[in-house]
Amino acid sequence: MFKIINMDIHALYKLYQENPVISTDTRTIPEGSIFFALRGEKFNANTFAAQALATGASYVVVDEANYVVDDRCILVDDVLSTLQQLANFHRQQLTIPVIGVTGTNGKTTTKELLYAVLSQKFKTYATKGNLNNHIGVPLTLLAIQDDVEVAIIEMGANHLGEIGFLCSIAEPTCGLITNVGKAHLEGFGSFEGVKKTKGELYDFLKRTDGLLFLQGDNEHLTEMEKQRGINHVVRYGFSSANDIIGKLETANPLLTISWRTHKEGEAALSIVKTNLTGSYNTENILAAVAVGLHFGLTKEEVNVGLESYTPTNNRSQITKTANNVVIADYYNANASSMAAALDNIAVIEASKKAIILGDMFEMGEESFVEHQKVIAKAQSIGVDRLIFVGKAFYEQREVADEFYQTTEEAIEAILRNPVSGCTILLKASRGMAFEKLMEVL
Repeated sequence: MFKIINMDIHALYKLYQENPVISTDTRTIPEGSIFFALRGEKFNANTFAAQALATGASYVVVDEANYVVDDRCILVDDVLSTLQQLANFHRQQLTIPVIGVTGTNGKTTTKELLYAVLSQKFKTYATKGNLNNHIGVPLTLLAIQDDVEVAIIEMGANHLGEIGFLCSIAEPTCGLITNVGKAHLEGFGSFEGVKKTKGELYDFLKRTDGLLFLQGDNEHLTEMEKQRGINHVVRYGFSSANDIIGKLETANPLLTISWRTHKEGEAALSIVKTNLTGSYNTENILAAVAVGLHFGLTKEEVNVGLESYTPTNNRSQITKTANNVVIADYYNANASSMAAALDNIAVIEASKKAIILGDMFEMGEESFVEHQKVIAKAQSIGVDRLIFVGKAFYEQREVADEFYQTTEEAIEAILRNPVSGCTILLKASRGMAFEKLMEVL
């Protein structure tokens, strides 16, 4: 799969051990790091090789010979492939549990919850931010130091085969899929394409006799698991058939959940008051319970970890402004996450509610129909103010009062007619830049 010119992987790994910091951005070159000169459609970091060395890098890895300036330059066939190979070689030296996390929605929140729980007992390393693609996963692996006891690797995908490829690099010993839904349909082609690609994690766990944490009440996930017949499965969910049984107690707007193991009765219920909003996060919390218990944490340690987690990065994040309470959930959006967010705002108790929704990107040929479904669902809730923003929503502007083509137009409308005293759901794909709306809410 990978090929290195002028230096075999063992020699490169030795240099990495002596300089165990990897950089791909010349704006932040740590002293003594190895700089990998990646290329993209609009950039070629080979051109910055000399600058990286001058700024403090010990070595640079390049794939264009004319940018080799001295013997600190390592010439390879392909820089990205070399980065991936080095990461996999490092992974093979690790003897720790590696947890792979993927899914259409909730994977970053779940990863953070797992980290919060497992950190109560273990030196844990988890993917930073959303470095979950063919570059981010290798960078995550290469950041794992010798003292780490458990690693959590988030894996994202927007086209067929990507999760299988990331598994071949990260080689997870166990893992979970949060859910499967309609997202990135341009790349996957269909919902079945989504299931096939996410299911590549199940394929890897089956092939390596790994452990699966399964949301046992999700019909798509259980069907996917049955097709493969994975030997080691820990089930979590809401019904009594699961190993971990949970229940959403309140969501107004922060979640309080209860949980117990299958072997315990109602008297053994644990009550956890979280800093999360969104009823859809209940199963993500239960996933963290299942993982924590499997790795030997006490119920008390699990609960402390769950209650310590506070969401950031505009994922299910509650912000109190001078005039409103805003549920900021505009890091990403797709058909399934939109539906879940709308279900959540519907059950929240508030004297006044408003919903402001922005376009869902990468929906392919299903874009019109899926935006139409979102409009109908939002209208069925019956809130005090309902605003749709973006070109895809604007195509259907005849069915409601407030449709705006851009976020800037929505801002102007809210300045003319302010939203006040409301609990507001703010949901859109990242490209809509909905953080700008916070200034007028």
